[in-house]
Amino acid sequence: MTDKKENTGDGNTGYRNTGNWNTGVRNTGSWNTGDWNTGNWNTGVRNTGSWNTGDWNTGDLNTTKPTVRLFNKDSGLEFNGEVHIKIRNTVSSYQKMLGEWVYEKNMTDQEKTDNPTYKTTGGYLKVNKSVYNGKKVTKEHICFLESLPNFCPKILKECTGIDLEEKTCNNKIVEIDGKKYKLMELK
Repeated sequence: MTDKKENTGDGNTGYRNTGNWNTGVRNTGSWNTGDWNTGNWNTGVRNTGSWNTGDWNTGDLNTTKPTVRLFNKDSGLEFNGEVHIKIRNTVSSYQKMLGEWVYEKNMTDQEKTDNPTYKTTGGYLKVNKSVYNGKKVTKEHICFLESLPNFCPKILKECTGIDLEEKTCNNKIVEIDGKKYKLMELK
């Protein structure tokens, strides 16, 4: 696409690029080819840093595709692979948006006092203190989350508000036809 809508810099192709000589979408930096790159001289997708060839790299001078970090350690899982997508879907089902629009008709008297601009805007942006929606975590999701590489309930709670410190699965490893499987049963 040759449209330069919302580009800052010179020689950009794509959308929302900042820098020079970018090809792709939402790039920040210079000489990037690909999408969602931050840094310089990146070829690939979703790179942060400089001189990366490949996808999902953070740092400089990388040619390989890294694995997903889970609980502050490499997991060995592929970005956008089946398990990675399931992690994102599972966690997001227990999250609420950090901010939500509250229309004037739904505002309390206190909210109107605290947010006088509602008269002009028709409401206000409510910032949620926690992203956890309080929904009870299913047994299936508890077992799935606990089965993840490097699982740490403290980090899970810190990042999402989901508290699994008291809930545990009875994980048993069985071998069938030379392959190991993890059986999970909630205690």
